[in-house]
Amino acid sequence: MHKNVTSEGIEYVDYSVFLKKGLDGLSDYFNSFSGGSGFLDVLQKIWSIYAIIAIILALIFIIGYIYAKIRFAQLYDEQIGLIIAGEEAWRNKHANPATRNERWELIQARTTEDNPESWRVAIIEADIMLDETLTNEGYVGQNLGEKLKGANPDSFTTLQDAWEAHKVRNEIAHVGSDFILTQKSAQETITRYARVFKEFGVI
Repeated sequence: MHKNVTSEGIEYVDYSVFLKKGLDGLSDYFNSFSGGSGFLDVLQKIWSIYAIIAIILALIFIIGYIYAKIRFAQLYDEQIGLIIAGEEAWRNKHANPATRNERWELIQARTTEDNPESWRVAIIEADIMLDETLTNEGYVGQNLGEKLKGANPDSFTTLQDAWEAHKVRNEIAHVGSDFILTQKSAQETITRYARVFKEFGVI
């Protein structure tokens, strides 16, 4: 142990000697692997390798981030396109003009009134609506009766309901106020029209 003595005669241990020897030994240890190039040279090489690895990893991360952003944008556009296409398909299959829905709701509302004249008007309007529906579906004829006669019951499954409802309308139109129409029969007739409209996706 290396001891020094102060001017007052006090002995103390000089640890700087041990520190210097330790650093020298560590330097010699690294020098043994680096062909004597020195401890600092070894550290510099390690730092260079670390820097290169860090740069490579950073580049990989940046490239991956850019690719992810591009892919996310592509997937987002694809999802939006699918959503829009799905909504359009749903509208084409199920949606109807708002005026047509409101029109049917008004027809139904007339049958709930305590007024036979309102029931007659409801049936006449429903018959007009049926005529327009068949025209839109491609049925040909000068009037609704001719269109129903030319209809195929295999493809027009509610054809009988259409006929029965149309007969009531004809009675109202030809007999007038002498035709006895109860609220129950009026609602049953409107129900027949409803079956036809549901088949063609009108309501």
